[in-house]
Amino acid sequence: QVQLVESGGGLVQVGGSLGLSCVASGRTSEADDLVAWFRQAPGKDREFVAAIRWLSNSPWNGEPAKGRFTINADSARNTVYLYMNRLKPDDTAVYYCATGQLGDSLAGPYRFWGQGTQVTVSS
Repeated sequence: QVQLVESGGGLVQVGGSLGLSCVASGRTSEADDLVAWFRQAPGKDREFVAAIRWLSNSPWNGEPAKGRFTINADSARNTVYLYMNRLKPDDTAVYYCATGQLGDSLAGPYRFWGQGTQVTVSS
């Protein structure tokens, strides 16, 4: 059983930056599992943001992340980071990390989810 805990959300002004963390416990350190970030804004569907593998560190960026967000993984610290730059009001959402990919799609489904961290971008 893997547990995920996100942190780092908060209130930021348009154009600002924020760094999110996802700490995983209960993972197998030798496993090159995929960890993904999603977000969900009020009244909208959950949206894939980015994903990365623990060991190979190869990232995949969804549309929200392209050109503005960076994902990386620190396997020794069991932590995946999402650095977000040039934030816009549309980035306001609850951001979740997930792991335990089922199937081949980056969009999921995933077995394990964190509780989420709120990001609010004010204009």
